[in-house]
Amino acid sequence: MAAGTISRIRLENFMCHSSLHIELGEHVNFITGQNGSGKSAILTALCVAFGCRAKNTQRAASLKDFIKTGCSYASILVDISNHGEDAFKPEVFGNVIILERRITESSSSTVLKDQHGRKVAHRKDDLVEIIEHFNIDVENPCVIMSQDKSREFLHSGNDKDKFKFFFKATLLQQVNDLLGSIRKNLNAADSIVEELERSIMPVLKELDDIQDKIKYMEHIEEIAHEIENLKKKLAWAWVYDVDKKIGEQTEKLEKLRERIPACQERIDRNTAIIEELSKELIVKKENVRSFLEKTQEVRRMKEKMQHDIHEQSTNMSKTIEKKVDCSSSCFFSLAVKLKMDLEKEHARGMQVLNKMNTRVKQLEVQVHEFQLQHMQQTQAEVFQVEDSIRELQQEINSANLSATRLSEEEKKLSEELHDIIKSISDIGKEVDEDGRRINQLKSQIEDLRRRQHDKQLASDCWSLAVDCALGRLLDAFIVSCHKDSLVLRECAKEVKYHNLQIIIYDFAKPRLDIPNHLLPSTTHLTILSVIHSENPTILNVLVDQGHAERQVLVRDYEVGKSVAFDKRIRNLKEVYTSDGCKMFYRGSVETILPPNRKWRAGRLCTSLGEKIIEIENEAAEIKKINSERLDCKGKLVIDRDNINSKLRSLKRKREDEEQHLERKKVQLDDTKKISIANKHDTAVDTSELEAEMMQVKEDIGNKELVLEKINLKLTDALREENDKRASYKDFIDILCFPVVNSLHILNAKCFTPESAHAEMGSISDAEHELQLVEEKIHDAQQDKAHYEGVMEMKVLAPIQMTESELTDLQKLHQEYFEKASRICAESEVEALGGVGGSTLEQLSDCINKLNQKFQQESRRYTKTIDDLRALHDKKGRKILRKQQMYEGFRGKLNACQKALDLRWRKFQRNTGLLKRQLTWLFNEHLGKKGISGHINVHYKNEVLSVELTMPQDASRDTVRDTRGLSGGERSFSTLCFTLALHGMTEAPFRAMDEFDVFMDAVSRKISLDTLVDFAVAQGSQWIFITPHDISMVKAGDRIKKQQMAAPRG
Repeated sequence: MAAGTISRIRLENFMCHSSLHIELGEHVNFITGQNGSGKSAILTALCVAFGCRAKNTQRAASLKDFIKTGCSYASILVDISNHGEDAFKPEVFGNVIILERRITESSSSTVLKDQHGRKVAHRKDDLVEIIEHFNIDVENPCVIMSQDKSREFLHSGNDKDKFKFFFKATLLQQVNDLLGSIRKNLNAADSIVEELERSIMPVLKELDDIQDKIKYMEHIEEIAHEIENLKKKLAWAWVYDVDKKIGEQTEKLEKLRERIPACQERIDRNTAIIEELSKELIVKKENVRSFLEKTQEVRRMKEKMQHDIHEQSTNMSKTIEKKVDCSSSCFFSLAVKLKMDLEKEHARGMQVLNKMNTRVKQLEVQVHEFQLQHMQQTQAEVFQVEDSIRELQQEINSANLSATRLSEEEKKLSEELHDIIKSISDIGKEVDEDGRRINQLKSQIEDLRRRQHDKQLASDCWSLAVDCALGRLLDAFIVSCHKDSLVLRECAKEVKYHNLQIIIYDFAKPRLDIPNHLLPSTTHLTILSVIHSENPTILNVLVDQGHAERQVLVRDYEVGKSVAFDKRIRNLKEVYTSDGCKMFYRGSVETILPPNRKWRAGRLCTSLGEKIIEIENEAAEIKKINSERLDCKGKLVIDRDNINSKLRSLKRKREDEEQHLERKKVQLDDTKKISIANKHDTAVDTSELEAEMMQVKEDIGNKELVLEKINLKLTDALREENDKRASYKDFIDILCFPVVNSLHILNAKCFTPESAHAEMGSISDAEHELQLVEEKIHDAQQDKAHYEGVMEMKVLAPIQMTESELTDLQKLHQEYFEKASRICAESEVEALGGVGGSTLEQLSDCINKLNQKFQQESRRYTKTIDDLRALHDKKGRKILRKQQMYEGFRGKLNACQKALDLRWRKFQRNTGLLKRQLTWLFNEHLGKKGISGHINVHYKNEVLSVELTMPQDASRDTVRDTRGLSGGERSFSTLCFTLALHGMTEAPFRAMDEFDVFMDAVSRKISLDTLVDFAVAQGSQWIFITPHDISMVKAGDRIKKQQMAAPRG
């Protein structure tokens, strides 16, 4: 029997069968029986055995409903033939694969057994692999057409139902769904890649921020470097400044020394002048002394004569005065009395008026002082309130600034803390990820060390392809006899190693010599040619069990398709690409299977030792990086604790400052309210003082009128007195003139003016000459003292001071030169451009400003530039790996999208070809009854219409609606349509239940003949189930008929 056909079906407690055992032929099988005998249960069992869900069988809602009533389980055993070159893993299963499906009330299980009934696999993936290998799709109506599908399809005339049947039978539905799911997955993968690409945007932004920080820190380093250069310049600027001062002091000293001869010459000249004038002064003093002795005697005589004249004049004056007084007393008595009375009255009036004016002034002063005092008090209160408001506002502003500053510092620390926590978390994740990576590398190393011998390849590029081709053969154990296999299985059970694959082979057999005509006729490598082993048994097993000599290796997908499908190479079983893609054909069906993701890469390689060393180096590098990360994490944890402490302190300070700010705001509001209340106070009341002042001013006016009258009377009295005094004076002058005249004459005779003047002139000339000499001496002494002071204070003392300063400057120059030389060489400063005319103050100010700027800017970031560069490099490498990974994803997605578009175009092309092929095959089958037809398929509208031309119709009109035909004609045309679909699909077996429903006897006979001829010609296995009589079909080598037992009543 061909590989993939059904040789036997056994049912136990399934639906109506307690126990059913049915053998099937290799070609055509007819199963007949009455209704209710359980014919359809056989096909249902096949569907369930091959993984179909209960709802898709349209016979039950769940698998447990298939269990026969009164039983606790149901069992289905299907024997699948595994002969020939299309056999599935014959080294594992042998010639028969036993598929067992067991159903209980709570669960179901699938077990795959070999020809001896030993359990080989139990996973669903293993069953799917068999189904894909043999191309068994039990849900395809062209593989298994159940009773319900037959009735639904044959009875329905709906074009949409026909299109669905055609679309599903030709596997276009599966391909369309697969392409749709692939497109959906590609869109989802594209969204994921876009999300991944977006996810690294914050990291890229963070990387840019770090780069900005690095640039900022480089700017700070430039400032520090500039400060260092300025310090070097400042050090040598001190030296140059001292050099300049030394030159100035030397020049000053020379100028001072040049002034010494001039000053000394002036001093000597004044000394000579003083000596000459001193001699002349002695002579002049002697002359003055002699003149003074002569004049003293003359002066005594003059004084005696003047005394005598004075006594005589006094006696005469007294006599005259007595006479005048007696006459004048009577003359002035009346006038004087009147004047005195008026003056007294005027004085009293002035006194009263002054008192009144004083009182007015006092009242004005009181009013002014009272108003001033009130105003001062008010202004003082206003000023005090304004000062209080101003002080409170200043305190509020200060508190607000302080609170804002603390808030900003707290915010900066919070951001810094967040960054540190994020960095700690990232480091932790990276350490965990690297830890998992190290464990994986250790596992790979152990695996490689276990597989270090007897498995080697010609090139590492074929490792994955060889893994996919040989599969479980690489895990198999080879023994020489059955006894050894039993011992090995016992050992495996002890260590709980299940699914052990053991191959029994003759170790003494030499390496197989395969003739060239049995090898694939291609220049491409085979699996056997790339595997190198010193043990011939391994190579023989790979040939006998894995057909390694018939499995061809190619580099890429396109070459693989060309080798596998285009050339139809002899002795070629399968083609594998370097990435694990599998390609093969069975009959007219071309199959391409994608790489199995579960296969491990690199189980075989050229040199496992180098691979182990490479992985160990990678693991060591990861450990080293992890150690550095842990150190960095420790530092970050310390920084985090310090920042937390600072943050708590800042928070307390900020809260205290905010409370203080609120208190000051309340005080400011209260003070403003007090200020507003003071502005509404009433002005001072001075009405009583002003009334009294007006009354006093009125009295002053009255008193002034009285005083004006007194003044007029006083003026008349004074005029009268003056007239009398003038008359009295004339009288006295006439009386006294002769006496006075005689006295003057006597005085003039005794002392003449000429003699006195001559005598006094001689004395004054001598004294004047003496005074001139003394003045010259004094001037010469002053000049000498001046020049001596100049010599002492402005020449000698400055010279001494300048010499001292010059000595100090030379010492200072030596000190500064040594210090500057220790800082840097003078040539380095000259290379920097020299001092450039900058003063010490300018350099110091520039350094101070740069230091302040450096300190301010340095406080902005806590990390050093080396840490930032290391962090940037680390994140850069990480993001670069991710970008490269995402670019790889994007490239693969683009390649997948291109491949999908190519497959979609091929799919569209194949749909057109299948439509034409369907029409040709449909006409071929209809021609056996003399009918012709055409099938129209509209993929866009999803409809399929059948057009028939009947031979008995003389008009040769086309029947477009099959419901207008008889039941037999419609069933036959539908059967032809079904056979046309069968001819377009590949499957190892096919089954049809009640295919002849609604047919008459003639149509049934023609349909049976058509089916049998088609089944025999096609060569695949067919299972027909019908309740009708099939006696017209004769049994033979290729046809097997079976009758089901009648149902029990």
